[in-house]
Amino acid sequence: MSDHQSHSPQIAWVDLTIGNAVDVRDFYVQLVGFRPEPVDMGGYDDYNMVDPSSDQPVLGICHKKGVNASLPPQWIVYFVVPDLEAAIAKTVELGGELIDGPRSDFVIIRDPGGAVTGLLEASTS
Repeated sequence: MSDHQSHSPQIAWVDLTIGNAVDVRDFYVQLVGFRPEPVDMGGYDDYNMVDPSSDQPVLGICHKKGVNASLPPQWIVYFVVPDLEAAIAKTVELGGELIDGPRSDFVIIRDPGGAVTGLLEASTS
């Protein structure tokens, strides 16, 4: 059985990296009702956006600077993969491109159609 058949596909996280992160944070607070939770990035905050009904972070809004300076200004969906190194190799084999990372347990890729997404290695704990 291949790797993609042995684990259930899932989305782990969604985030947006943008120049005006505070304005966009406030937009989604007012539009959707998220509660922002600051994440210290060493001199500035990015934001986990918390669903008030569950008290759980559901997405992130990040400043386009520091480690995130090269990311495109779009919502990025992070798909869970069982083995990050194997997924990177498969991305390139299938005509995709690594555009950021790897960073700890994730990478940002561009698929053959030009769309950007993230791959996040499944937690072993």
